[in-house]
Amino acid sequence: MNLTEWLQGFAGASPLEWLATITGFLCVYLLIKRSVWSFAFGLAQVSIYAWIFYEVKLYSDMVLQFFYIIFQFYGWYIWRNSQDSTGHVVVIKGNVNEYALWCLVVIISTAVVGYLMNNYTDASLPYPDAFTTCAGLAAQWLLSRKKLFNWAFWIVVDIVAIAIYWQKQLYPTSALYVCFLVMAIIGQWQWYKSLSQAAK
Repeated sequence: MNLTEWLQGFAGASPLEWLATITGFLCVYLLIKRSVWSFAFGLAQVSIYAWIFYEVKLYSDMVLQFFYIIFQFYGWYIWRNSQDSTGHVVVIKGNVNEYALWCLVVIISTAVVGYLMNNYTDASLPYPDAFTTCAGLAAQWLLSRKKLFNWAFWIVVDIVAIAIYWQKQLYPTSALYVCFLVMAIIGQWQWYKSLSQAAK
């Protein structure tokens, strides 16, 4: 694909995809800032993407959005009751065993979901799609629980998601996930700094 074709696909994206892209960007920006308001923009983003992914037959990603909707309310509840005196959420370090367990859960669930999608649906890219679904749920759970290394999970999810959405010609979405990747790296650093400062 040349630059002209990419720009045409980017410019020709649907208004819904653009709206999801903008709300998604604002959601992650506010997550980095540890603001509870991130969940309002997150709710808008995942609701729109549920429809978009249905249209392009990324069924695992579509189902993932419905779980994300639930997590927006759950995360908002947890974060609302876990703020410091400045109104920012308090970060929790977590432990190696916890993160290792989640990695194992992601690997096993990806294999199961990918197999089901590959053999019983007309899903596009069933295994990579299953991975972003399973790893995304793990990352969202860790994020909702304010765990420091939720960002490391998001970094891996974003890398895979960029490749998927590019191949499906969801160009604003692929660009959004490039931004998400950069923001996840920044988020990991900012949350680490916050935890280090709180420990002093």
